[in-house]
Order: sequence, then C-alpha cells, then structure tokens
Amino acid sequence: MTAPDPLLPGVTLLTAGAPVETAQAAVILLHGRGATAADILSLGPRLDSSRATQKLAFLAPQAPGRAWYPHHFLAPLAENEPALSNALATVGALIARIEMTGIPVARIALLGFSQGACLALEYAARHARRYGGVIALAGGLIGPPGTLFRYSGMLAGTPVFIGCGDSDPHIPLARVNESAEALAELGARVDRRIYPGLGHSIVQDEIDAARAILHALIDD
Repeated sequence: MTAPDPLLPGVTLLTAGAPVETAQAAVILLHGRGATAADILSLGPRLDSSRATQKLAFLAPQAPGRAWYPHHFLAPLAENEPALSNALATVGALIARIEMTGIPVARIALLGFSQGACLALEYAARHARRYGGVIALAGGLIGPPGTLFRYSGMLAGTPVFIGCGDSDPHIPLARVNESAEALAELGARVDRRIYPGLGHSIVQDEIDAARAILHALIDD
C-alpha cells in the first residue's frame, strides 16, 4: 500500500508485509531505472519466509522520474549529481525512519536491482556499519573506471550478496569484482555469485540467497 509519511516529505513510499511498527526486521527495496516501487515490491512474497507470521516489513521508495540518477553508474560522479546525493539521502532518511519504530540497523536490509542495486551498495559503503544485509541483484559500486573505492567506517560482518550474470550488458564483471573486494575490505561477509549465460535479470538462486539473509534477521 502507499503510505504517506510526514517524516519523509517528498518520498512516495510503498509498503508490504508486516507493518513496520510491529515487524522484527525491515527491508528497503530499491528499483531499477525505468521501473517502479511496485515492481520491486512484487519480489516481497518470494523473499519472505515469515509470510504466515508477518515478521518482515518491506518498504519501497519511488525514484523521481523512475531513475535514481540520470546516467550510467560508471559515468563520472559529477554527471549523476545532484540526483545521486538526493537518492542516497532518501535511503538514509528511510533508515532513520525505520529506526524510529525500534528496529535497529542490524535488522535493516537493503536490496536493489540494477540501478537500485548500485544505490544499495554505494549507500552501505559510504555509511558503513553493521546492517542486516545488503543484497545487490545486478549491480556494483558507483563511479567511473579507475575509481579508488576508499570509504570510512566498517561493515562489521554485514552479509553482502552480489549476484550478476556474465552476459549482463549493463554490469561489467570487473566492477562486480572490484565492488566485492572493496566491501570485503570494509569488513563485510561477501557472497559473490556469477551466473553463466545470464543477462540483466534475476534467477531463483539469487532469490534463495536473499531469502536466507532476510530469514536470519527474524526469530523463528
């Protein structure tokens, strides 16, 4: 459902699963370029092992104009500003809003596809601390080739999943590998999986891996 929130001005937010006020954990879902919050929210039932007991809250913000930033994630950073900073701020505001309900960051996961995956990884790297999980379906850290991924803070054991096809025309495997290495250096427990023959898409193995990370955030 759409949930106007006075504490998140200007953010169109769709939700599903448990109400965040009663959930044990929360997942922020970030859609790809040209898609919608409803599109990524449709993954929720496939990711939720607690559907019967309603323990996970899913929250999906909508990007203005259906894109979090205007250019490719490998473009010079300045070309994606100020949209990129605004998108990162939206994620931060949403995390803060969830924390206000009593859910700690260690039980908040970020999950994105494509441009949303890039945003999830970039946010976690720039604001490194122990998250419930970071799940990137076809994405990598943001910046042009040659970017030195130097961040402060520590992810302190945060489980990070990065899945990508070796035939993805949008996500170079070199960036996937660079991202995995940079996040591991920040202390993340990185699970990187490359799928032979897969293009810019999602496979069941990725859903299963994401579901396992999210299941670990709730009590049986």
